Amino acid sequence: MPIPAEIHGQKYISLVTFKRDGTPIATPIWFAESDGKLYFMTRSDSGKYKRIRNSPRVKIAPSTIRGKVTGPEFPATARILPESDWGRARTAVRAKYWLARIPFLWSKLNCYLEITVP
Repeated sequence: MPIPAEIHGQKYISLVTFKRDGTPIATPIWFAESDGKLYFMTRSDSGKYKRIRNSPRVKIAPSTIRGKVTGPEFPATARILPESDWGRARTAVRAKYWLARIPFLWSKLNCYLEITVP
C-alpha cells in the first residue's frame, strides 16, 4: 500500500511504539520516503528501538517537530533493517535532511528502521 497522503511530504511524524504492557509512547521523528516505505535512523540503545525490537506494531501520524499530532493516525509495522539494507534508507534520509549528512551525528550505535503501512 502506498504511503498515506497525509504522511507523504511531511517533515516529521509522530511514531507511537508500545511498551510490553501495551502503554503507547509517542516520539516525533525525522523520516524519509522511498518505494512506498518510510525510513528513519535511531540509536540501537534508544527506547523506541527496544520497543520495536519487542513489538513491530506502531502507529504513525503527521506531527510538528515537538510531536504535536497534526493529522490522522495510521497503524503500521516497523522493522529493524540489517546493515546490508541500510543503503536505500541512508540515501533517502540524507537527501531529505542535510543535517543527517554531518559526520559528527554518527555513532556506532546508529541504525536504520523501515516502516510499512498495511
